[in-house]
Amino acid sequence: MMALERLQDFIKKHALFREKERVLLAVSGGRDSVLMARMFKLAGYNFGIAHCNFQLRGKEADEDELFTANLAKELGVDFFITKFDTKAFAKQNHVSIQMAARDLRYQWLETIREANNYQYIALAHHQNDVVETILLNLTRGTGIAGLHGILAKKGKIIRPILFLSREEIDAMPPFPFREDSSNLSAKYARNKIRLEVIPVLKQLNPSLEQTFEANRKRFEELETLLRLRVEEIKTDLFKKLKEDEFEINLEKIQKLVPLNTLLYELFSPYGFSQPVLNDLSNSWTGEAGKVFRSATHELLLDRGRILLSRINNVIPNSILIGHDIKECHWNEKQFSIKLSPIENFKLRTEAQLAQLDYDLLKFPLKMRSWQHGDFFQALGMKVNKKLSDFFIERKISLNHKKDIAILENGNGDIVWIAGLRISEAYKISPNTKKVFILEQLK
Repeated sequence: MMALERLQDFIKKHALFREKERVLLAVSGGRDSVLMARMFKLAGYNFGIAHCNFQLRGKEADEDELFTANLAKELGVDFFITKFDTKAFAKQNHVSIQMAARDLRYQWLETIREANNYQYIALAHHQNDVVETILLNLTRGTGIAGLHGILAKKGKIIRPILFLSREEIDAMPPFPFREDSSNLSAKYARNKIRLEVIPVLKQLNPSLEQTFEANRKRFEELETLLRLRVEEIKTDLFKKLKEDEFEINLEKIQKLVPLNTLLYELFSPYGFSQPVLNDLSNSWTGEAGKVFRSATHELLLDRGRILLSRINNVIPNSILIGHDIKECHWNEKQFSIKLSPIENFKLRTEAQLAQLDYDLLKFPLKMRSWQHGDFFQALGMKVNKKLSDFFIERKISLNHKKDIAILENGNGDIVWIAGLRISEAYKISPNTKKVFILEQLK
C-alpha cells in the first residue's frame, strides 16, 4: 500500500480527526515534518503550518524559518511563526534547554490552535521515536504508562505519521528539507540512544521498530487492564463518608496482590508518592493514629481502617499591597518587599522571586488566589493564555492551584504567579529605573 493510503487509513483507524476538521502542523523544516506537510497537501486535508525559532543555532535557525515560510507559501496554507529566547527561559525556570524548548513550543502551539480555530495539533513523530522514548523511559525508570511510548492521539495532540519507520521515510522520493545539525550530536540523551544504542539493537533484531510497535500495543492493553482492575478495587474498598473523605477497609487492602503496584495506582491520583505509600504499608501493624500526607490529601491509619481526606486550607480572598509595605502574608505564606534603584540591582532567577519594573505598577497591588477566566502573558511568551491551561501544562492539581499566590496589578493585569513565572510585560528592561522585588520566603 502506498504511503498516502497508509496515512489515510492510519488517521481513520485511530480517529485522529475528521476529514473537514482543521489541523495545525508543527513543522521544523526537517525531513519528517516536511513529509507530513506534503502528505497532508496530497491528501487534501485542511491544515496550517506553525514554526518555532528557538534561536539556538544562529543563522541555521533563521534559514529553517525562511525555508518553512516558503514551504507554507508553496503549499498555499496559513503560516504562523514565533521566536523564543530559549536560553533565558531555561535559566529563569531552572530547566534544561530541551525542556524549555518543549514547554515553549507546546504552549505556543496550543495558543495558535485555540485562537485560529484548529481542532488538533499534529506532530511528526514516527516509529523510531517510539523506540527511543521507550528506551529512554526504561533507562530513567518508569511505570507501565512509560512503556507504551508515544500515543497516536492524546487530547488535542495527534501524530499522523506514527505508522512510518525511519527507513521508510528515508526511502521516500527525494524532496527539499532542512537538516538539524544538533541531531548528529550524542550530547543529548535521546540522540545518544538514536546514534549509539539503537544501531546495536538492530544488529540483534533488524525488525526492531516492528517489534517495539507490537510490544507497545501490548503494554497499552495491559495499562487498560490495570486501570479497569483499579477501578473495580476502588469501587469495592473506597466507602464515601462525605465530600472528599473516604473510608478504606484495612484488612482488605492488605490482601491486594500485587500490593505495591495497586497501592500506587489507587493513591497516586491523590498525590501520594511510592516512598510515602511504602511507609504506609510498613506501618499497618503499628499504633493507630499515624498520618501520611501528600500536597493535597492525608491518609489516617485508624483501627481497622484507613481514612482518606482532602487537606483543607483556608485561603483569604485577597490582600492589598501598597507601595510602602515591606512584607505581607497570604495563606500562611510570607513575602518580603523591597525597592531597588536599577544602579544597585542584580538580576536573580529564583522562581520564588519576582523582579518587576516599578514604574509599570499601579498601586495598590492585589494578592489573591486563582480564578476562572484568568489570563496571563508568561515570561518568554508573545501572547496571553488562559492561566488554567498554564497550570494544566505544568500538571498542577486543582488543590495546588488554590494555594498559589497570584499578584495582580492595579490595572487588573496578572504580573506574577508566585513560585512559577513573572509576566513578560512587566519584566526588567533597558528602560527600567527602579525595581520592585517581591520574594516568597520559605
